Formats: sequence, C-alpha cells, structure tokens
Amino acid sequence: MPFPDIDPVIFQIGPVALRWYGLAYVVGILLAWWWARRIVRADHLWAGGKSPILGVQLDDFLLWAMLGIVGGGRLGYVLFYDPVGYLADPLSIIRIWDGGMSFHGGMLGVLIAMILFARSKHVPATALVDVVSSVAPIGLFFGRIANFINAELWGRTTDAPWGVVFPNGGPLPRHPSQLYEAVLEGLLLFVILQLVIWLANGLKRPLLIGGLFFAGYGAARIFVEFFRLPDADIGYLFGGWLTMGMVLSVPMLVIGLAVAVLALRSKSVKGKSL
Repeated sequence: MPFPDIDPVIFQIGPVALRWYGLAYVVGILLAWWWARRIVRADHLWAGGKSPILGVQLDDFLLWAMLGIVGGGRLGYVLFYDPVGYLADPLSIIRIWDGGMSFHGGMLGVLIAMILFARSKHVPATALVDVVSSVAPIGLFFGRIANFINAELWGRTTDAPWGVVFPNGGPLPRHPSQLYEAVLEGLLLFVILQLVIWLANGLKRPLLIGGLFFAGYGAARIFVEFFRLPDADIGYLFGGWLTMGMVLSVPMLVIGLAVAVLALRSKSVKGKSL
C-alpha cells in the first residue's frame, strides 16, 4: 500500500512550524502525566493504603521528565547510532525536529532525572520509578506514531499485504515497523501494566511495575528488530542478524526480569527513598 499523504508539518508561520513529530511528544507526555496523577491519587493501590507521592510532586517532576526524555533521547541517538555524522555537523544535534531520538538514551535521561528529583525532593525513588514506568508506554505509542508520520525507522522489505511503500524507502513495500512498536511497546505493554496495577496490587510491591516495564519493552523491541531495518550507518553487527537495538534491549530484558522476580519475592512494603 502507498504511504499515506501526511504532511509532517501541521502548519507553518514564517520560520516557525508545528510538526506532528513534536506534537506527538507533547501529547504523549501530557497524557502520561494525567494518567500518573490518577494513579498517585488512588491510595488503595499502595501499600499501607496511602500513596507515597503527592500530586504536586508529580507536577514538579513533569519538567524534569521532559528534559530527561528530550536531552537523553537526543544524546543517546547521537552516541549510539551516528556519532561520526553528528561530529561532522555538531549543530545538527539540536535539530530534533528532523527526527533522531533514542529510547534507550531517553530512558537513561529519565532515570537520572528521577534519581536527582527523588534526592532533592525526598520522594520515594522506587515509587517514582513504578509510576513513571506505568505510564511510559503512552509516550512510546505517540512517539512511534510520530516516527511513522515522519516516514523514518521503517522496516525491511516484505510481500505482506500491509507492507507500505515509504517515500524515502525505495519502490518496494516495507514492514511498518513503527506501527508494530506502537502496538507492542505502547498499547499492549500499557494494558498489561495497568492490569497488574489495578487488578493485582502491583504497586504494593516496589519496583515490580518498573521491572515489568523494562522486561516488556526489551522483549517487544527485540522482536520488532527482526522486522525493522537497522540504521544504515551501523547495519547488522558482527556481519550477522544482530542489531544495535537488540544489543541495547537485551540488558533491559534481563535486568527487568530480575527486578520483577525480586519484587515478587519481597514483602509488600512502602517505596524507599534514595
């Protein structure tokens, strides 16, 4: 099928342009923040019947999270995927509207933001990790939709009936791997985490949700990498089928599973501060 006729720019006034890519990030972050507020207001979900995080504290963390996502995501893409290209044109690093964000870099950026925020505001770090992890798939969903609209990060060639002929991907149809990720890393992972939270008292075991998110994202990303075309500057590693996305996601899967298992074995306690 042909690529939908979607202009990446919603509207433009002079040099100022509103792009779907940037709007998707803003909408994803705001919806995640809105749902996180619902979670911290639901005292019955937490051990002891009291949420360890106040809504106002979550409001304060919003700016920290945005800086971690954008700063970490961009620097992660530069370092992991195209350091030579960005070194040749350093100013291109700040042109995030052209695309080029790394989830793994954004994740590290948000983790650093959570640690610093927890220490400075005396917020239970494990509870903050669980809340942020529970809503992160919302942002991932909108981010992957933005990748599709930008016609970037498309997949390998395919003869499947849902293959898409991307405008910059050659004449052959390709897997819309961005949409695969939107469904798996976004919708499916969000539903799973919410079921664990609301039906299985997941927040009463610190870091269970955080561990499940890490493991779930790692598993979904590794699976999609078999359909997604690796970055041209990197290609397949070691001359085989391994990709950078797989390399960065395997530790997430292993660490996430280990953390989730330890959380299930531990007693239900309140979140701990750093």
